[in-house]
Amino acid sequence: MLRALLNKFWDEDVWLPPNTTWEDITPGPDKAVVYADYRHLLYPIPLAFVLIALRQVLEKYWFAPFGRSLGIKNTRPKKAPSNSKLELAYTECPKIKHKQICALAKQLDMSERQVERWWRLRRSQDKPSTLVKFCENMWRCTFYLYNFSYGIFILWDKEWLWDIDQCYIGYPHQGLTPDIWWYYMISAAFYWSLTISQFWDVRRKDFWQMFVHHIATILLLSFSWVCNLHRIGTLVLLLHDCADIFLEAAKAAKYANYQKLCDAIFTVFTALWIMTRLGIYPFYIIWSTSIRAPMLLPMFAAYYIFNSLLCLLLALHMVWTWLILQVAYKAINAGKMEGDIRSSSSEFSDSSHQSNHSTPNRNSKK
Repeated sequence: MLRALLNKFWDEDVWLPPNTTWEDITPGPDKAVVYADYRHLLYPIPLAFVLIALRQVLEKYWFAPFGRSLGIKNTRPKKAPSNSKLELAYTECPKIKHKQICALAKQLDMSERQVERWWRLRRSQDKPSTLVKFCENMWRCTFYLYNFSYGIFILWDKEWLWDIDQCYIGYPHQGLTPDIWWYYMISAAFYWSLTISQFWDVRRKDFWQMFVHHIATILLLSFSWVCNLHRIGTLVLLLHDCADIFLEAAKAAKYANYQKLCDAIFTVFTALWIMTRLGIYPFYIIWSTSIRAPMLLPMFAAYYIFNSLLCLLLALHMVWTWLILQVAYKAINAGKMEGDIRSSSSEFSDSSHQSNHSTPNRNSKK
């Protein structure tokens, strides 16, 4: 039964263009070109743990000392007094309402203000220090800078970088080179590492948006790999890494209290984000996959899935752009950033998560 389900799932009519079989694109010494091997999609998972370990080493021996040299302190907030009943209530639900405060105050013979004060202290314990957040941003900035630079280096002499129609001409019999193989494996491993580490990293307001983003990106990489659509996949990767370098750099500068540098980098990031995510991405990449591709090759079911995931990423880009513009508008009116739209908050009602698309807080004392 399992074999029948797998055969149904991997139906050639779904995954491949008409008159193409899995045998046609199976890697082998007798083939004219090197095809992508679907079994290699397992490699990024163990490689993700290698990246997580590399991140821990860099944060401990490079980013943290560098942050301390800039004056960033690793101070922790004051601990809440030991109280087993309040601790149990906090473990069950970190968010608290006024009715719960009243009930706990009566039960423990405490004032409501004492319960509120304990709850604030306890929530503060779970917040990372500025140095921890600085190290996270430095790691992401370093990876995006490396991955974008590597992408430019390997794609510079590729014909599809300059003529996007070459992503479809000759498909699916397009050869895979070792440099593209590594570009895909490392990029997929990074997004797997973000998905895994997301549950213990600094929690920000866009936790679920970023979770969907990571899963959609991994699915895009996987679909494009299986269907041998790696050419258009490399263009999407290159375009997305570009603006993220400046975002993470701006946040790192903010945590180091280099306000003018943060403002300058954030300005570059905003312009670059709008140009790439709302300009080149929809009007060049998605236009090409939606309009040009059907003109150059016969369509098949998996291609529509692939294109739908690209559109899902565009929808996320539009949400994040609106949030970024809100912060920019407030900054222009106030003369400084009033808050990080995706940073952790000290209020009871906040639930948050670190994102590679969050915007920097320009008020260093807030």
